[in-house]
Amino acid sequence: MATLDQKSPNVLLQSLCCRITGKSEAEVAHQFQYAVRVIGSNYAPTIERDEFLVSEKIKKELLKQRREADAALFSELHRKLQTQSVLKHRWSVLYLLLSLSEDPRKPSGRVGNYGALFAQALPRDAHSTPFYCTRPQSLALGYGDRSAGLSASVGTSGISSLGVYTLNGPTATPQSLLASQAPQSAAGGGQPLGSRLAWALPVSCSPSTALATLATRPPLGPAVPSSRAIRPRRDGEKTREVSEAALVRDILYVFQGIDGKFIKMSGQENCYKIDGKVVLCKSLRDTSSRLSELGWLHNKVRKYTDVRSLDRAFGLVGQSFCASLHQELKEYYRLLSVLHSQLQVEDEQGVLVCTESSLTLRRLLVWMYDPKVRLKTLAALVDFCQGRKGGELASAVHSYGKTGDPQMRALVQHILSLVSHPILNFLYRWIYDGELEDTYHEFFVASDPNVKTDRLWHDKYSLRKSMIPSFITMDQARKVLLIGKSINFLHQVCHDRTPPCKITPASTSADTPKDAAELLSDLEGAFQEKIDAAYFDTSKYLLDVLNRNYLLLEHLQAMRRYLLLGQGDFIRHLMDLLKPELVRPATTLYQHNLTGILETAVRATNAQYDNAEILKRLDVRLLEVSPGDTGWDVFSLDYHVDGPIATVFTRECMGHYLRVFNFLWRAKRMEYTLTDIWKGQMCNAKLLKTMPELSGVLHQCHILASEMVHFIHQMQYYITFEVLECSWDELWNRVQQAQDLDHIIAAHDIFLDSVISRCLLDNNSRSLLNQLRAIFDQIIEFQSAQDSLYRSALEELALRLQFEEKKQQREEEGQWGVTAEQEAEEKRRIQEFQDTIPKMRSQLRILTHFYQSIVQQFLVLLMTSTDESLRFLSFRLDFNEHYKAREPRLRASLGTNRGRRPSGI
Repeated sequence: MATLDQKSPNVLLQSLCCRITGKSEAEVAHQFQYAVRVIGSNYAPTIERDEFLVSEKIKKELLKQRREADAALFSELHRKLQTQSVLKHRWSVLYLLLSLSEDPRKPSGRVGNYGALFAQALPRDAHSTPFYCTRPQSLALGYGDRSAGLSASVGTSGISSLGVYTLNGPTATPQSLLASQAPQSAAGGGQPLGSRLAWALPVSCSPSTALATLATRPPLGPAVPSSRAIRPRRDGEKTREVSEAALVRDILYVFQGIDGKFIKMSGQENCYKIDGKVVLCKSLRDTSSRLSELGWLHNKVRKYTDVRSLDRAFGLVGQSFCASLHQELKEYYRLLSVLHSQLQVEDEQGVLVCTESSLTLRRLLVWMYDPKVRLKTLAALVDFCQGRKGGELASAVHSYGKTGDPQMRALVQHILSLVSHPILNFLYRWIYDGELEDTYHEFFVASDPNVKTDRLWHDKYSLRKSMIPSFITMDQARKVLLIGKSINFLHQVCHDRTPPCKITPASTSADTPKDAAELLSDLEGAFQEKIDAAYFDTSKYLLDVLNRNYLLLEHLQAMRRYLLLGQGDFIRHLMDLLKPELVRPATTLYQHNLTGILETAVRATNAQYDNAEILKRLDVRLLEVSPGDTGWDVFSLDYHVDGPIATVFTRECMGHYLRVFNFLWRAKRMEYTLTDIWKGQMCNAKLLKTMPELSGVLHQCHILASEMVHFIHQMQYYITFEVLECSWDELWNRVQQAQDLDHIIAAHDIFLDSVISRCLLDNNSRSLLNQLRAIFDQIIEFQSAQDSLYRSALEELALRLQFEEKKQQREEEGQWGVTAEQEAEEKRRIQEFQDTIPKMRSQLRILTHFYQSIVQQFLVLLMTSTDESLRFLSFRLDFNEHYKAREPRLRASLGTNRGRRPSGI
């Protein structure tokens, strides 16, 4: 005879059936088939598989029986068993021992009694229909509390979150979906209601009569007469009441959403109602009404699945949701098939009501309690998910599982694992391959096919916020978007042919709903690690490609050197070369001439050592010409960008660079102009010493020029150091710390915004900029006035020297130096020149007055600015408090801020 471990499971199962029933193998054929269906079903008890809790319960039971020595021995044996690997399912063994030990009825012929119950509870044609495990043995095996089950469940229509029939593992009933709940007894907290109701029988009942006693006992209130009894009506009529067997048959049809003979769907009230003409006692009517609710719940779920299953626009996520509902309904139908099979056996054998194996309304109420809870959950979930699809649907399902009930979470997690499976597949294809095949717009990453390649990074891909599942955070969604966008940017814009698997190794994706369930159970662990790993690898590779192949950082530095005038020697030499051209009218300029001058300036300065890729992008640009413009007004440097770097240096950014360059170029021109003014004063001061009448005018010119030089130097210091250098330092630090291209773009935008606002080029500083431009215009006008003064003075000086030379030459020849007529003519000419000096002095006085009034107004605007650095700039511009003495508003403002140390000084 083969040993025990060599026998097949079928042989062992058949031996167990023979042992329980006490019959031969030929006599237990039906029982064996039934047992095979039990073991082959998907049913699993909805009890938490905690070995520690079961062992503690066994020890408590032994202590209750005053068997302390046995409890100690059990504890020691259990401890030793845990150190061994002999048994893999210790919880199942302990739970079986606990269930057997908790049976209060322990006669010596126990196996025979169970055999009687087992044999009579079996449908003889159980092999003919799919089996749904209704757990017949659980009516005889359960927890020890036998008092609270029946009154707490049959006597109320409430629903408690107990174990229910399952699909692929333990499931639960969401408490948040149910309108009311019956209190759970403390002793039977984890036991399904059917088992607890089975124990709500008198202790004296034997196992063989348990079902009959339960079937004949009324739920609450007055006794219920036999349903098959024929009772004449009180008025003497011969009308018979509807039998309970007929109601059971009707109820089984109603369970499937089919109208019965006596119970039909009421369209007006939207519920199943018993025909008012049917004679029926109140107890059976109430019980039938409670059972009919399953039909209404079934119809609600079935209607949703039928409608949505045919809707292709519902998408893959919606179809997965419908598939999960179909799975639940399939298990529900398996239960109904067993009930129909049992009813068919009763009809064939003529089994009377109240026997151990007959179907009654009360027994249906017990067995259909858990399916009813499940259907209520599904119906409520269907209502909540109406009108939702894709990630929004997954969010709705996920939000339903936010409860402390572990069974409820298990139910929702099972449905969520099916619903989220397509979303996770979308996600993994996007982050590992950069592919987005979202036909029905279910994924939270959206793509615009009309966007061209040059705007791919900015406009082509975006987040569809309504489709972000609630179990994915906004930070995770942003990283997911960046990962796939980076892969597509590398392929389409950078033309990088590196396979995505070389950039970041693809990990195991959610190939099955089980994988999705495991992933969703650890959103802050494994899922976050997958997202972070793909994000860092892809972003780092993209930045390396941009810096190595496209010189992103070098282009950024070139913008600083050329468009923001950071290359000092180049800018100064360029101005020297361009001066003869730029003083001419703008309409006479030619771009090719200016381009040649630019190349000359590059070759003559340190700019020649820059990368050739940088220098070939540097060019000259002429702005739109307005009437009266000179070359200074329309000249500008330009920097051509294309390809991947155009993603950072967009058209908007280059427009900002152009505005800043024009402002800096104009300020640089003022510095250049004042330098020429100072050089003219220094060179002509010694020549004009022989003309004492000009000393007052020249002194006035020197004072005004000094004021202008001080103003321009302070403005240049503010722009160069406080604005450009500080902003550039912050930009470079951010760029070095950037983790992705978006960080670089954001840092660059912040840099340009800071430069524009602090250089008075934004809308809020328009009045300050207008005043500053007016000051620049006064400097240009002063240069013109001084040039005119020096030109007249030098002409006069030349004529005087020429007269003296002629006079000296004639004297050397022995003639009179000058005649009286020539001397009179010379005096008249000198007098005419001297008569023009007051006019020059007046012109300079008016120019000085206009200049100082504009500077004064500029200082007032600076003091009212919200930017602290601009308020401190006013201190430096009014270093000798000249304007404070003239303007009371400046006196008050400067007085309130005096003593505060400016930052950066």
